[in-house]
This record gives sequence, C-alpha cells and structure tokens, in this order.
Amino acid sequence: MSIAEAHQMSPTRQPLRPPSPPRAPETMTAFGRLAAIRNNVIASWGDRAYQDDVVRGRFFGQSSFILNSPDAIRHVLVDNYENYIRTAAGIRVLRPMLGEQGLLLAEGRAWKHQRRTLAPAFTPRAVATLVPHMHSAIDETLAEFDDARGRPVDLREAMQRMALEIAGRTMFSFAMGKHGRTLRDFVIEYGTRLARPNFLDLLLPLAWPTPQDIARAAFRRRWTAFIAQLMAERRAAGKLEGAPPRDLFDLMGAARDPETGEAFSEPQLGDQVATMILAGHETTATALFWALYLLALDQPSQDQVAAEVRGQPEGAAREVEHLTFTRAVIDETTRLYPPAFLIARAAAGPDVVAGSAVRKGDVMLIAPWLLHRHEKLWQDPGAFMPSRFLPGSAPPDRFAYLPFGVGARVCIGAHFALVEATLALSGIVGRFRVELLNAAPVMPIGVVTTQPDYSPMFRLTPR
Repeated sequence: MSIAEAHQMSPTRQPLRPPSPPRAPETMTAFGRLAAIRNNVIASWGDRAYQDDVVRGRFFGQSSFILNSPDAIRHVLVDNYENYIRTAAGIRVLRPMLGEQGLLLAEGRAWKHQRRTLAPAFTPRAVATLVPHMHSAIDETLAEFDDARGRPVDLREAMQRMALEIAGRTMFSFAMGKHGRTLRDFVIEYGTRLARPNFLDLLLPLAWPTPQDIARAAFRRRWTAFIAQLMAERRAAGKLEGAPPRDLFDLMGAARDPETGEAFSEPQLGDQVATMILAGHETTATALFWALYLLALDQPSQDQVAAEVRGQPEGAAREVEHLTFTRAVIDETTRLYPPAFLIARAAAGPDVVAGSAVRKGDVMLIAPWLLHRHEKLWQDPGAFMPSRFLPGSAPPDRFAYLPFGVGARVCIGAHFALVEATLALSGIVGRFRVELLNAAPVMPIGVVTTQPDYSPMFRLTPR
C-alpha cells in the first residue's frame, strides 16, 4: 500500500505527515557528523536541534551555535548583520557556480552597490512585465503533459526543464532548448562531484586551496565561458531603440546604482546572470516538485487547489492574487522543504547572542529546516497543513519562517519565485490529477538545496 493510499483510507482524516530522515544520535562523533554532513546535512541533527532555542557545540575545535530563537536570529541577520559573514566552506561551495562578484557572495560596499542596483528589476511592477514569459513556458509544459497522457512522468525533471525555460526567457527572451541540456549537465555535474564539502573544506582557511577547490576552479572556467556565450547571444539579438526593457538582461544592463550612477562591470553582470538563472530555476523547480509530491499524497488538498482554479472567472486563474489556497500550499511546502535549508555565518568580531559570548570565527547556524519544524514554534510541525497560511490564520513569527531568508540579505527574487511557483502549480493541478506511482517514500537530502533522494514517477490524468 502506498503512503497516499494509507493516508486516504484513514476513517477520520488526519493531516499528512510526509516522511523525513531519522534524527541523528546526540552522541555522534565529529567524524560521524562529518560523514553525515557530506551525505545529507539534514540527517546530522538530533532531537535537541528541534527542541532547544540554542544548541551550542564544537566541531573540530570550532565553536558553533544552532539558533532557533527568533530574537537571536533577528540579532544575527538584522540588528548586527554586518558582523556575520559567510563561512569559508559556504564560499567554497557556492563560489564556482555563482562567482564572488554576484549578489549572493558579495560583501560590504560591493554588496550594497549590487543590491541597490538590482532592486528595481525585482519590484512587483517589474516582475509583472515578465509574467507572459512564465505563462508561455508553463503552457508548453502543460501541452507536453497532454502529449504524455497515460505514460509515467518524471515531475522532478519536468519541473527543472520548465523552471529553466522560465529562467531563460525572463533573463534573455529566448527559449533554452538549445542550451538547456548543457546547463542542466553543469548543475548535475557540480551537485554530484563538487558541492559536498569534505574535511579539508571545513578545516582550512579560505586562502588555502583544497584539492576540491582545484577541481572547482577548473569547473568555474568552463561555466563562466558558457555564461559568456549566453550573454553574447542575447546581445546579438539586440534591443530596439527606445523600446521598454523586455527581460531581466535589459533591466540589469540598464540598471544604475541610485547613489553613484555606476553600472555593473562585465564580470559582475556575468555573475548576476549565473546567480539569477541558477537560484531562479533550481530552487523553484525543487519547491514545485515537493508541492506536487505533497499534493499527490494529500488528494483532498489537491482537489481544493483544482477547485480554486476552476472557480475563478475566465482569465483570473492566471493571476496569483486570486489563488489564495494555491499560494498557501506553496508557503506550507517551503516550510516543510525550504529550498535553502541552512544559513551559515561566521562572526567577524566578538558579540553576545542569546546571552552567550561569541568570539571571532564562531559559526552561527540558522537552519530553516530546523526552524520550520521546531517543536516550540509550530503546532504539529511535521504535518502538511496549508491552512496555516490562509488569510485569517495567525501569521508565523517573522523570524521563525525563513524560506527566503530575512533582513538586508533576504532573497531579492522572492516575489518572482512565489509568482512563478503559484502560477505553475495552479496550471498543473487545475488541468491534471497528479498521482504518485512509487510506493517508496521520498526522503529529503540537504545538498545546497533540499533535494529528493530519488525521482519518483507520477501519473497525470486530465480532469
């Protein structure tokens, strides 16, 4: 019997509680924890991490703090955020794909310049101009599902392709059919070979390259050449004189720092493009996969999404403001499966956090995976209950729900991602009943993003 069948046969329907990895023993050794981190960071945390406000520990001689207190998180990410910088291991993992001159890894004045410059491109008004690109890719995906009627569908791969098409069209105004396979190969290669930190990545200062860093540098050269090729093709397509911006590349190329008037340099622009394509497609595709997986396990909630879509006036179902339950499903999905499952920061100087003295170099771990499932902060934290996010429900503490981070460095593309995910989910579930074909549970794995441990097959039946 599948998980979905067992859930639906319950005489009094209980909330779905999707499977999650077993918690680690509190007595795990440092080497055991390192092995767990390499395989699945999520499986390296024990009961205390889901129950205590602060968990203090040491890892190979370095002090660390897991913060689950909203006040402590506010202090680190908002009140004193300039004192907390990315860890060496975090930079090592992200730098080859996103570059040091992109928004995600820049620090200090460089980051402020980039944030101010990019902000106008991600306002709700600017995102609204990109919605037609989203709809075109979503509609093509729905047509592919129509053609595959009766055959098993790999929804994870389909969501990756669709999200990549949306990323490509909103960035460059052209379809990614020519380059999609190459881009996905880059992402898969990096995720399987180079994204998992090893012992030396965690131990050595950033200035000391590890063997993995040498392989990452070689990867970086190939990746930046590929991004440069995409940018050259987009420039060759040109822009009509006096025409309004048609995509993010136009918006970013025309962007100027409102204080200094500076534009992006070519390396900065390349890193921004890489960041937006990767962050924009991989995280959204993962969130959509998990949403569809949850709805396949919870058919009553799936039917509620479908009813909401069908109940809209013609054309209104393609506007996110009318899709309150669908949006609540997205919000609850990113609570249970936050795309960025861990935020790690190192103290640049001494501080006091939650009553504890912090020394320079101490590591602050803020894990949305833990925070969103914390037993003090949520009622029935392991259950899938979209009603938590419906209008009229008490909103969660701003620092207890961080699917896109918080504070000055909150994800600049959060509104874009929510619009895309809500439109895509409503389109798929409004047209098809989604059923899971695999009985084996899908377990989340924390490697850069919260990924499934395998890609199950689904059946899509027209409604």
